[in-house]
Amino acid sequence: MPLYIKDPEVDKLTEELVGLTNSTKVEAVKAALIHEIAQRRASLPMRKRLAKSLEMARAIGPFAPGDHKAETDEMWGED
Repeated sequence: MPLYIKDPEVDKLTEELVGLTNSTKVEAVKAALIHEIAQRRASLPMRKRLAKSLEMARAIGPFAPGDHKAETDEMWGED
């Protein structure tokens, strides 16, 4: 769904960013959103950033003992 924003302040800020970056409005808005998302993600606590990985690890269960080198070699078709 397209994004339509009719806000004079947003338009003014977009034009300022376009001027500073010598880009189009679409490129400027996209870059600003990417930058903001990256900053927000980086400021999240480590536990929250790793929540999905932790959930996957818990679903898999504890590390099983065994000959993991042999299992990896077999998986890759190596003797």
